[in-house]
Amino acid sequence: MTNGNEYEKRTTAWCPGCGNFAILDSVKESLEAMNKKPREVLLIGGIGQASKLPQYLSANSLCTLHGRALPAATGAKIGNTSLTVVAFCGDGDCYGEGGNHFIHAIRRNIDITVLVHNNQVYGLTQGQASPSSDMGFTTKVQPQGVRSTPLSGPALAVALGCGFVARGFAGNKAQLISLIQEGIRHRGFSLIEVIQPCPSMNRHNTFGWYKERIRDLQSEWKHDSSNRTAAFERALLWGETIPVGIFYRSEEGRTFESRIPILNNGPLVKRPLRRREVTEKLIEAFI
Repeated sequence: MTNGNEYEKRTTAWCPGCGNFAILDSVKESLEAMNKKPREVLLIGGIGQASKLPQYLSANSLCTLHGRALPAATGAKIGNTSLTVVAFCGDGDCYGEGGNHFIHAIRRNIDITVLVHNNQVYGLTQGQASPSSDMGFTTKVQPQGVRSTPLSGPALAVALGCGFVARGFAGNKAQLISLIQEGIRHRGFSLIEVIQPCPSMNRHNTFGWYKERIRDLQSEWKHDSSNRTAAFERALLWGETIPVGIFYRSEEGRTFESRIPILNNGPLVKRPLRRREVTEKLIEAFI
């Protein structure tokens, strides 16, 4: 167990009652329980309330552009395969602006863990509907209600063959900690969607609303997480029943890093630098 002060939480700017607080604590406790030192971890976020999480833990961190956390995480993992890379995105950040990156990061199967904080709204920009907002959800921009079918990130991930797909709830830290640890241990791309209420911008999908609907895949349904067809069917469920737990897990696919021969000899960051003239010539070729 590492010293708890190593990941000491800094002052946060989240609203009181935000589900992000529980997610932050769950990430911190997961890394400590896995004996991960801060220097061994890289936390990456885009822009949004969820993406501020790397700023509130004392570890290597990088804040990127809105929807662009996954390309940065991919580059970091290729550059230093020994790093534990965890990316934090919002539902709009990942499924909206970053949707194309999300699809292709899964296709590549880069060995990173992605936590999508899903509050079904754009919280940072004052409450517009996000890709996961429920049909009929009203906002200042959608006063007559959302008319688009909500996007299911877990269902999309299962359909694309993602090797680890799960959903947690900010109101159940014990389960969320377990899911985070399982996702980090998985070799390949891991998606963990985390349901988290936004008390300021989404007064409909509250903690109480979720608790009435959440059903545990493993303890209540005895769901077989190796069954991809069943995983897809249950990942599509939303509304009166909201499944949480591990939808799908497969160890069959090779990671993106393992397909790159030059990485077989260890992390790039530990290689000696090539001669300056060779490096300058390479840079010039891309300018």
